[in-house]
Amino acid sequence: MEENDIKDDVNAVELVNGEFPMIAKTMAELEDVLAEELIELGANNVEIGTRMVSFTGDKALLYKTNLHCRTASRILKPIYNFKAETADEVYEAIKLLNWDDYLSLDKTFSIDAVVFSHIFTHSKFVAYKVKDAIADWFVEKYTKRPSVSVSNPDLIFNIHISHNKCTLSLDSSGESLHKRGYRVDQTEAPLSEVLAAGMILKSGWRGESAFLDPMCGSGTILIEAAMIALGIPPGIHRKNFAFEKWNDFDSDLFSDIYNEDSGLRELKFPIIGSDISPKAISISEKNIKNAGLKKYIELSVKPIQQYTEAPAKEGIIITNPPYGERIKVEELEGLYSMIGERLKHVFSGFKAYILSYHKESFDAIGLKHNRRFFLYNGPLECEMREYEIFAGKRNEQPRDSSSSLKSSRKDSYHNERNSKEGYRRSVRSEREDKQSTPNSDRPRSNWKSDESYNKREDRREPRERKFRDSSSERGTRSGGSRDSSTERGTSSGGFRDSSAKREPGARSYRDSSSERGSGARSFRDSSSEREPREFKSDNKNYRDGKSTGGRSFDARSKDRPGKPFRESDRDSSSRKDNFKKDGNKRGNYDSRKPNNEGSSGKNVLKLRRGPKDKE
Repeated sequence: MEENDIKDDVNAVELVNGEFPMIAKTMAELEDVLAEELIELGANNVEIGTRMVSFTGDKALLYKTNLHCRTASRILKPIYNFKAETADEVYEAIKLLNWDDYLSLDKTFSIDAVVFSHIFTHSKFVAYKVKDAIADWFVEKYTKRPSVSVSNPDLIFNIHISHNKCTLSLDSSGESLHKRGYRVDQTEAPLSEVLAAGMILKSGWRGESAFLDPMCGSGTILIEAAMIALGIPPGIHRKNFAFEKWNDFDSDLFSDIYNEDSGLRELKFPIIGSDISPKAISISEKNIKNAGLKKYIELSVKPIQQYTEAPAKEGIIITNPPYGERIKVEELEGLYSMIGERLKHVFSGFKAYILSYHKESFDAIGLKHNRRFFLYNGPLECEMREYEIFAGKRNEQPRDSSSSLKSSRKDSYHNERNSKEGYRRSVRSEREDKQSTPNSDRPRSNWKSDESYNKREDRREPRERKFRDSSSERGTRSGGSRDSSTERGTSSGGFRDSSAKREPGARSYRDSSSERGSGARSFRDSSSEREPREFKSDNKNYRDGKSTGGRSFDARSKDRPGKPFRESDRDSSSRKDNFKKDGNKRGNYDSRKPNNEGSSGKNVLKLRRGPKDKE
């Protein structure tokens, strides 16, 4: 690509009515919650992507989002868009930018690269090319270059490449926004502040009822809950943001936004936390005190099995029990069984949200969930399940309550089907199930009865029981067709049949590319001779290829209505090739002989469809 072509593909991001595009990055499946936060802050043109939400706004909104967004990890400001097919084109495009507008010789910088491309396979190599382009631009103009700092740079540039589309952005946050600044100590497996806030916001709780975490660990969920209920911005304890070192930083504007207290609220309901570990409670006390929330949160050393009375008539429970991955638990199933038992017998009137990793753990709880939320805890694919706790049995609930539960289940199914992560996990689970179950172990249904295939009598040798024989196990080929040296009787249950002659009652599942005679009727026939006969399947009678009663038959599914095959639906030229001229009986033509029509010599399996199938 020539330099002029590169210039044509380069677009500097411009202001429109004082607003510019921005990107808020987050964790997977928290995009919807982040979008709601941005709209409440006044963002425009909000669009949800994968682990990000794009929007437009002014400089004040840039400061607000860094200070107030609970589920955002970074706020990026795109400044440059271009296309590149090679690393050299990335280098040339970056050098076209006027770097005096963003960087000076006395400031340090670093490059963060994110690559999703078949062209560029190494993100660090892309980062090196961008760094070299910036350094060479300053060397050519000033014979000096700014320094690179990995630990504490003044400016952070983010290069994002999707296939050949490249976006260069300024990182306005610096350190990830999940680092609130209140955590002074932590337990063995702490929960991310962004994930904790996302769990609370997904539950819908905003401080209107009692809140409980009976396995609080280092207190992250409790602190995030208190800040949500009180309206305290999550970034209020941070020491600095990256945008404070930008050339156009407005300190007065940021000071006004930082000191604004119009969103503060009073806490009307208790926030309670407990844990079986005295060490965890001690760590929680330190973090809560550093966050300035000591008078709002009640702590105690108490295992969940010691809860004999709920702290309120109704409320919400959100907790993150051990998974057995990083924190080892001797009796993991017993722990989750105890959680379910306490929820059922103590916390009637509450809603519980449990985050866990193993499906077996949820099964051990023994309660039916209303909704599922697919989340990530670090690299672990987790779920948060919602349980509505009530006294008695589900079917004993009043009609209005049961109808609301039914509606909730419908909404749950709709939400799960529209969840990208939920759909991806379900497809992957189905694929893994198919791969883990060999074909020979799958039950095959008999077309005449519900008897499974592996229960049917089979008189063949063990070598012949394979569903798909390799070419080394087959007999000699004659005339380009595939043959078998073994003749099978009427009870043969093979899926792929040979051209050997069989008794009239033999039935085959797989057909060749040749057409069938007017009398022979099967799913997929071989080339052996047979007379027209009557057979029954699922209360339907057939004689000479015509239905004499019951529902019509469809070759692809016995439950799908359709008309039976007719001779008029078949290709006359194919009949002419596959049958003798002097009769309707099938000749010695081998059914596995390749059909070369439109296949360039490859075997083609043709299924003729009735009129209903074409709809």
